[in-house]
Order: sequence, then structure tokens, then C-alpha cells
Amino acid sequence: MSKPVVSLNPQHAKRRARRSAMQALYQWQASMQNLGDIEQQFLADQDMSKADTGYFHELLHQIPARLDELEDALIPLLDRPLNEIDPVERAILRIGIFELSNRPDIPYRVVLNEAIQLAKQFGATDGHKYINGILDKAAREFRAPEINAGL
Repeated sequence: MSKPVVSLNPQHAKRRARRSAMQALYQWQASMQNLGDIEQQFLADQDMSKADTGYFHELLHQIPARLDELEDALIPLLDRPLNEIDPVERAILRIGIFELSNRPDIPYRVVLNEAIQLAKQFGATDGHKYINGILDKAAREFRAPEINAGL
């Protein structure tokens, strides 16, 4: 007998995918391990049943593939060199800048909120404030029409 298909809330499934992607990107930054190996490890060892695994895959592979472009957008917003930012917060910033610049279907407020929640859970004590400040500046650049429309 097969398990019943559980209807997942898409926002919760994306949230879980972001959390796992942040952890996987942190692992990639630290080890430079093959992305496919990291992905397989997460799919085998983590409970991904409630995560949007397609979105996890997209974040895990597209962020490194577009790293130069994402960092070119991020670096002017920073108050210090990128390599001096805590690795967890660096992974969160990369996800946030990716979503702001490449996923207009995700409202900018959701991008900021999700990044802040990840920073509160995994980052340094006041890291969420730093993440909020940087991504707020990025949102003004990438999502000006959305912000000006009051969305």
C-alpha cells in the first residue's frame, strides 16, 4: 500500500527548501564539494518530504552557477568585503539576492522575511538586522516598481 499524498502548503514547502538550501550552500562554501553530491546527501539524510525539492534544487544549483552575477549585485551594498561576512549569513544573502533578482513571482516582502527568519534561526545574534538592511537596499534596486506600488 502506498502512502497517501499529503497536500503541502506551497509557502511552507518553499520555506523548508530555503532552509535546506541555506545549509547545503553553507556546506558547499566550506568544502567546495560537488553540488550533486551535496544534493544527494540532503535528499538521503534530511527529511525533505515537506520541502519543495524542485526549489531546493534550483537554489542549490542556480546560486553557484550565477555566483559572479549575484555577488556583483551584492558587493556594492555591503559595508565590508564579502569574505568577512559570516558564512551562514553569506549563504542567506546569496539566496535573498537570487530571489530578488531572479524570482519576481516571490514578493519582495516574503524574500526579506524568509531571509530574516533564517538569520534569526541560524545566524549570529544580530545577524538578522544586517541581512534585513542589505536585502532592503537590494529590493529597492531590483523591485522598485513592486515597492512603489505598495505591494
